[in-house]
Amino acid sequence: MPVLPRLSSRLAAALLAYALSGLSSALGAGAEQNAKVRQVVDDAMKPVIEQYQIPGLAVAVTIDGTRHFIEYGVASKDPQVSVTRDTLFELGSVSKTFTATLAAYAESEGKLSLTDPATKHMPELKGSALDNVRLLDLATHTAGGFPLQLPDHVKDQQQLIAYYRAWEPRFSPGTHRSYANPSIGLLGVITARALGASFETLAERLFSELGLRRTYINVPAAEMKPYAWGYNRDGKPVRVSQALLANEAYGVKSNAVDMIRFLEVNMGIGTVPTRIARAVNATHTGYFHSGELIQDLIWEQYPYPVELEKIIAGNSMNMKATPATAIDPPMAPRGDMILNKTGSTNGFGAYVAFVPDRRVGIVMLANKAYPNEARVKAAYQVLSRLTE
Repeated sequence: MPVLPRLSSRLAAALLAYALSGLSSALGAGAEQNAKVRQVVDDAMKPVIEQYQIPGLAVAVTIDGTRHFIEYGVASKDPQVSVTRDTLFELGSVSKTFTATLAAYAESEGKLSLTDPATKHMPELKGSALDNVRLLDLATHTAGGFPLQLPDHVKDQQQLIAYYRAWEPRFSPGTHRSYANPSIGLLGVITARALGASFETLAERLFSELGLRRTYINVPAAEMKPYAWGYNRDGKPVRVSQALLANEAYGVKSNAVDMIRFLEVNMGIGTVPTRIARAVNATHTGYFHSGELIQDLIWEQYPYPVELEKIIAGNSMNMKATPATAIDPPMAPRGDMILNKTGSTNGFGAYVAFVPDRRVGIVMLANKAYPNEARVKAAYQVLSRLTE
């Protein structure tokens, strides 16, 4: 066998110097991007933190798969614990995107169809107004006018079924968008029944398939330490309490690392099982126009770039019913859009947004609820500057 010639010491030194030069350039470029992102995020977030006295905020930005984490303030005031990228926050209604993903997965597996009437899977509700409500209507807030929250008197499963049987819609299904926890909550119940497992079990499997390592419905004892305290309007520490449909509608807890991973999966960055990627992508289908927004399966989207006023207007509609017009045929997922979702509990405020074509996204997790408009403006400022 021929012996390869040895490199001269001079040539070896030259090659090493070249390699180190390339590494140095790459590190320099990375440091420069980190500094830019930090400045852009600081400029947008610090005024909001000050104005609304937000105790703690974790921000994550992804740019073409490169992640940046910026943290502010405390996860707990007493004792004082600083926010980190690993701090767990309540996601509020951002949780609904996982419920929608499970429903899309169930459809892809042939366990249900979004065009099914709700009562096909809940025969105990047959003869009620839900005979005329499709699962798609539940997933797009167009069922006919559920209230934002379940009434306080609904405390157990028997009362829940009675509530749905007695529900009287204000609108014909598919004609108005009325943001509602009972709507997506019922979709979660039906999806779990169709897939033959509890919603909690299915959600945990989904988190694992998505590559989310520290995302929970029920936070385990070993993870309670990094679970932030939320702070209500009176400044008192609070956490979300167990309630009917909470898991399906607003009960997920996660951190900046997992949530930026989730946005990357939504943009097609990173590897997940094909069946999960297909379900995630299906949630980006546009089914209704309502006001300024296009309503997907829970996600809300706008053509990008979008005027700030339009995305603010869309995010302000959740407290009122607005006319909705079906998109026929439904709009296939597109990359030239911005998709976003807000979420709140009594002590937390979350916002996520991403632009698939630009491969850029932002996660904002706070331990205080503050106005949606402020969240949207701050994120818009960051994304606009990073996509200039």
